Amino acid sequence: MFDLGTQELIVIFIVAFLVFGPKKLPELGRTLGKGIRELKTAMRGIKASFDESVPDITEEIKGVKSDLEKSIYKSIEDNFEGKKEVKENSEAKTSNEMSETSEEKVKEKKETDKDG
Repeated sequence: MFDLGTQELIVIFIVAFLVFGPKKLPELGRTLGKGIRELKTAMRGIKASFDESVPDITEEIKGVKSDLEKSIYKSIEDNFEGKKEVKENSEAKTSNEMSETSEEKVKEKKETDKDG
């Protein structure tokens, strides 16, 4: 528990024997034993309540994780569709601009052919 060796324990018992005397030592031992027993019981209770709450917490975490994944996928899809629409619009504008430019070139060529 506290990594005490046999030599340390012997010194502690001798000091306790000298301080409290032979009549009070058994009473102190019983009191110490009861205290340790109550501490172990409390620790077992805490561990049991923790073990009971772990499945609930795990399920809650899984639910939050799935909701987060869904929202991320939806956001990605929305952004992808928005970019796709923007790309289509820009391609349409580009093709319109190209056709207008090619029409202008054809007109210029016709005018130069008439002049030439």
